[in-house]
Amino acid sequence: MKQVSNMANTSNGSLATLLILFTISAAIHTGAAQFPVQSQNLIADNVSVVEGETATISCRVKNNDDSVIQLLNPNRQTIYFRDVRPLKDARFQLVNFSDNELRVSLSNVSLSDEGRYVCQLYTDPPQEAYADITVLIPPGNPIIESREDIVREGNETEITCTSMGSKPAATIRWMKGDKELQGKSKVEATYDRMFTVTSWLRLTVMREDDGVPVVCIVDHPAVKDFQTQKYLEVQYKPEVTIKVEFPQGLIREGENLELTCQAKGKPQPHQVNWVRVDDDVPSHAVITGSDLFIENLNKSYNGTYRCVVSNSVGETYADYILYVRDSQAGPEAQRLDHAVIGGVVAVVVFAMLCLLIVLGRYFARHKGTYFTHEAKGADDAADADTAIINAEGGHNNSDEKKEYYI
Repeated sequence: MKQVSNMANTSNGSLATLLILFTISAAIHTGAAQFPVQSQNLIADNVSVVEGETATISCRVKNNDDSVIQLLNPNRQTIYFRDVRPLKDARFQLVNFSDNELRVSLSNVSLSDEGRYVCQLYTDPPQEAYADITVLIPPGNPIIESREDIVREGNETEITCTSMGSKPAATIRWMKGDKELQGKSKVEATYDRMFTVTSWLRLTVMREDDGVPVVCIVDHPAVKDFQTQKYLEVQYKPEVTIKVEFPQGLIREGENLELTCQAKGKPQPHQVNWVRVDDDVPSHAVITGSDLFIENLNKSYNGTYRCVVSNSVGETYADYILYVRDSQAGPEAQRLDHAVIGGVVAVVVFAMLCLLIVLGRYFARHKGTYFTHEAKGADDAADADTAIINAEGGHNNSDEKKEYYI
């Protein structure tokens, strides 16, 4: 009986509160009808909030004439009537109340709080504005999987990334190193208004992709920099090179030769063989692992020596061509070659000098002859006019003078 009495009292209190509110509202309307007012604008904004956080709803009025503002929930229950909260939900708190604004906060937002909230202004006729609350639910940790953990070079692999339990649906992007790749995505809605997104990426791998991360990036308005990654593991045939340890430069008879076969592959090469193409390796050659050693070389050893390397993926090789030169073609022969070249250069220089001398003599002779003829005319002439006539060949009595150049 006591419990029933308490319930009755609570019910009577609520009815009394509502009756007071409606009485105040009616009185305001009666007073407002007696005086013309300016046009009033009611404004409300949509709100997006992450689940568990706080949303703020603002009802704003321009040119308010003391009309009553109230806020209703999606079920059109009054949350706040002016600065009074009839709704018994302590998560709603008054942030600001004035003639121009009613601002209310809703803490610890859940998916059930999503919907259209109504800002209502008691004018004639009444005005309403709407604030849609959208609850964002971040996705869980993305899950990345590959069809196979180890891929051989040149083969195609498929990688899958899944993002579950988000609202709205997330989008998935792919990156390989610093390059963005295009995948295919599928969105599925669940019974609780959540979404699951799955994306598939197919790519052909090469040896350069070994150890490169493939990153699944999940984009969602509730989270930032949400990603996971998987490192590619690529197997490939060995890469082979041959290094000459000694000798350096040209190879002569009587010298020793050492070659090293350098190989890199995944998995690591497990077998290295030295062979001689189209012939046998010299009987006294020494093969130690990846090294080939031949002493006291002669021309019969000339040929192509091949290093063959293999692993579980395949086999590859590299060749070295050996060419042994005559032992006489050593430093003495080189000095002889240098002497021959020096002799040729000296002959060319001497010929050029001779040519210069001949040309100089030729030009000097022509210049000397001109002055000699003029001088010949002056020697036998009594005056200048006679000298000019004699210089032109008009003198018969004088002996002809000749000059010789050696």
